[in-house]
Amino acid sequence: LCILLSLSEVMTQIAQAKCRVCPENGSCVNLTHCTCNSGFTTGSGATFFAYKYETCKDIDECNSSHNRDCGPHAECQNVVGSFNCVCITGYELLSGASSGQEGLELVRGHGSGHLREGCLQRRNWGAGGHEISEAAAGASTEIGLQAQCGPWAHAPRRQLELKIYKTGFLLFFVSSKLEQVIESAVQLVNKTLGKNGEKSEVATRATDILQSVENSVLEAALKNPEQEIQEVENITMAVETRIVKDNCSHHVFNLKAQMNSMEIDCSDITQEKIQGPSAVAFISYSSLGNIINATFFKKMNEYDQVHLNSQIVSAAIRPKRNTTLSKPVNLTFQHTEMDLSVEEVICVYWDSTKDGGQWSRHGCLRLQGNKSHTVCSSTHLSSFAVLMAITSQEDDPVLVVITYVGLGLSLLCLFLAALTFLLCKAIQNTSTSIHLQLSLCLFLAHLLFLKAIDKTEIKVLCAIIAGVLHYLYLASFTWMLLEGLHLFLTARNLKVVNYSNMNKFMKWFMFPVGYGVPAVIVAISAALRPHLYGTRHQ
Repeated sequence: LCILLSLSEVMTQIAQAKCRVCPENGSCVNLTHCTCNSGFTTGSGATFFAYKYETCKDIDECNSSHNRDCGPHAECQNVVGSFNCVCITGYELLSGASSGQEGLELVRGHGSGHLREGCLQRRNWGAGGHEISEAAAGASTEIGLQAQCGPWAHAPRRQLELKIYKTGFLLFFVSSKLEQVIESAVQLVNKTLGKNGEKSEVATRATDILQSVENSVLEAALKNPEQEIQEVENITMAVETRIVKDNCSHHVFNLKAQMNSMEIDCSDITQEKIQGPSAVAFISYSSLGNIINATFFKKMNEYDQVHLNSQIVSAAIRPKRNTTLSKPVNLTFQHTEMDLSVEEVICVYWDSTKDGGQWSRHGCLRLQGNKSHTVCSSTHLSSFAVLMAITSQEDDPVLVVITYVGLGLSLLCLFLAALTFLLCKAIQNTSTSIHLQLSLCLFLAHLLFLKAIDKTEIKVLCAIIAGVLHYLYLASFTWMLLEGLHLFLTARNLKVVNYSNMNKFMKWFMFPVGYGVPAVIVAISAALRPHLYGTRHQ
């Protein structure tokens, strides 16, 4: 027992000796190595070290590499071993807690945790001791968290309520001031513009933005029922909200956002059996069309080309309706492009129930329009836009008749010419052989054009037909080139003794060139751009 106690005392002294060499803000690990405490790092970047001259330096959590985002109206402040988020001058924490500094402490972080852009994962809020669990989000889900600072205490103040809307990719705080809601929404849209991903993922993000902004705007409007009409506009977004308190069954409201407008019947806003004020919001987005453009139109393959030709607008009411509107809502869009030649105007809405979201024309009707505006009607409220679909012009009947008659006569003449060059032995030579190949190529190309130019039901077959036509017409041009070359050599070698040898050389040379060169060109074209062979119409 005495021996064991002696050994224990010796080991303790050894451990103390080892731990004594750890630098300031460092701790001993396994009696043999040191490591820096939370919020500190070594100069070499090593996690564990035994070098006695190594030091532990404070981590600057507020520099750009750590990307500590404290939200609007707050800034990051580095402290030894940690960092604070403090409200900037003119703002304070909603709870009124003070950090004893010029600003007010908003969030206290610790170096062991991590704060990434748009997502706060922390086990506690150091300022007030309020518990907040880590975001239960997988690697593919991004949770956005925006902390709002209220107005400074000595300024005219309105009590703010922070309400969290949790969607698939963000937590959106709702303020009672519409201006603050729009400011947060603009930041959210701008951040989303720079993100890439699968089409369904982008659609889901856009759906989250649209729904969150609608909820936030309506919530802010209902917080101030004394302000019946509220309007906010900036370069990214414009909003108009209206509060309806009384029965107004025969009144039609007209809301405007930027250069777009909406007409909605009052009876669809107030609804029966619902007490208290109701709100309607009309929102116009200037840049959201860059995220959900015309490629999200589910019937895009029915048109040659489709593009978005308006701003995206959203219409929503609170309390929500479970049924369609009693009277259709009319939406007037200003076009972003005024040239509407050979284009079909399509009114669409954002259907969030399929593949994360897509443009659909179900329930949307185009009432009227001109080069600058389009009026759409819808039996439900959602997000809307105007698409321009470019369609091919219908074939001119006269031109069709001329084409078929001309190609028919051409086929007859080419057939007779081929028979002549093939059967008349007396005139057969190198020149007539070239004429025969040219006649065959043109005959087959014209025949295929007449019989199969409109066979577009099967895409693969359509592409093959287009490729064969490409080959036959290229071969025709190649044989024309060979005919010109043969005439040149004939005129040049009329007085040459070995003319027959040149004639044999042309016979062996012309077939690989006449049929081989077009094959190489078509093969390269099909390999590089296979999708360009065939269209929806021919």
